[in-house]
Amino acid sequence: MRWMMLALALPMAAQNWVTFSGNTLGHRHSPLRQLTKTNAAAMKPVWVYQIDKTDKFEASPVVVDGVMYVSEPPSDVTALETRSGRVLWKYRRVLPDDVRFCCGKVNRGVAVLGDKVYLGTLDAHLVALDAATGNVVWDVEVAPRKSGYSVTVAPLVVKDKVIVGIAGGEFGIRGFLDAYDAKTGKRAWRFWTVPAAGEKGTETWKGESYKHGSGGTWVTGTYDPGLNLIYWGTGNPGPDWNGESRTGDNLYSDSVIAVDADTGKLKWYFQFTPHDVHDWDATQVPVLVDLPWQGTMRKLLLFANRNAFYYVLDRATGEYLLGKQYVRQTWAQKELDPKGRPIRIVNTEPTEQGTLVYPNSAGATNFYAPSYSPVTKLLYVNTRDEGGVFYSRRDDYKEGSWFLAGRFISKPGEEARGAVKALDPATGVPKWEFPMFSPSWSGVLSTAGGLVFVGAHEGDFFALDDTTGKLLWRFPTGGRIFANPVSYLSDGKQQVAIAAGHAVFAFGLEGER
Repeated sequence: MRWMMLALALPMAAQNWVTFSGNTLGHRHSPLRQLTKTNAAAMKPVWVYQIDKTDKFEASPVVVDGVMYVSEPPSDVTALETRSGRVLWKYRRVLPDDVRFCCGKVNRGVAVLGDKVYLGTLDAHLVALDAATGNVVWDVEVAPRKSGYSVTVAPLVVKDKVIVGIAGGEFGIRGFLDAYDAKTGKRAWRFWTVPAAGEKGTETWKGESYKHGSGGTWVTGTYDPGLNLIYWGTGNPGPDWNGESRTGDNLYSDSVIAVDADTGKLKWYFQFTPHDVHDWDATQVPVLVDLPWQGTMRKLLLFANRNAFYYVLDRATGEYLLGKQYVRQTWAQKELDPKGRPIRIVNTEPTEQGTLVYPNSAGATNFYAPSYSPVTKLLYVNTRDEGGVFYSRRDDYKEGSWFLAGRFISKPGEEARGAVKALDPATGVPKWEFPMFSPSWSGVLSTAGGLVFVGAHEGDFFALDDTTGKLLWRFPTGGRIFANPVSYLSDGKQQVAIAAGHAVFAFGLEGER
């Protein structure tokens, strides 16, 4: 089909939303401008599609030429006509009873290339579906589910390959990032996020603790076609809350890795939280931008991390350029060392009696996506401000069982806070903040029409002014939001869609279909 290579288009084809973040650079920005600051208040629901599951609905839809492909929990796909929300086809996967999962039966989206739709499944398979019918074209096992592996991530199409990450860090898996041939499903390469015996990085793990070192890759990364590099965030080391059995930095957990798209070979890495004992996965979306840096145009990688620090790296070399606290934290000095390594504050590790630390395990932000606007040149991040009490214990690894070595609870009696922050990429300083009633689990979308869209945990869906943060529009969906908004054209008219509660809502300037 004529849109076969849209997934790599830079900038993205305006009428479509062709990949998880809209383009491969992780911008989650729409160049559409029919919806503006002056008419946003007139937006209404165009259609609503209800799913028949009660699990968390975390999907980020993909839209190609008037068809929306949306993954539903736990591992299903529905194709919808964007003009009316009419169902075109459904794929329903029957899962074995012994699947293991950490944080709900969720799926965060699909990928599309040519005439195929690609889905990762909770039983750790990658499936290619016919885009016209939903029929299975091929189905391959990514990893053994009995060991705790699952796939919840939206795959990423890079040239003729489908890139997929893995979940299961709370079961002591050994993490990796995979590439599969888009036509055949044959695995092209695998990069292990926890090195094996004798490989570089194993010395950062005590004894044989690397064998169950976790380091999941459960949120979609990004790709720079000019450098031919894939950038992907990695999860916490295992076990989560007690590091005594795995002393050392625990590479490549809590890092961003840059790997060659053709071979899977590591070009560089940067570790945000060495020897993490607070479960601060670095599985946020790496955002790729070209901006002046100290007078010279550079290829940058922006990363608002779960550990409460915002980072700027050179994405060609991995050089550390900036680290800035952007949410309250009490575990490290406010200034990072010259190489970007945190300087820890003593007595902040989990204990049997419990240790209060900011942020809590949910972090300063989490799996939901940020947005970068090339118009305002601001990075929009949904943030959390909440303390946690961290407890440690001893856990021995057992295949397929929880491997946590502790727990955490939110600080008792505290009223948690959340906000959307518009960060200056060069400094990490917010230009504006929009406070939330409570911390939200929604991703952010910016548009060329001057709008920023975000959802609230209570179910409200907002449109904000992208330069001031002023509230322009609000719609109560009635369901909690754990998903990322997207925007596209349907019959020449701009729509914005979000999964909320157990439904997909599509909004536009008219209610007619």
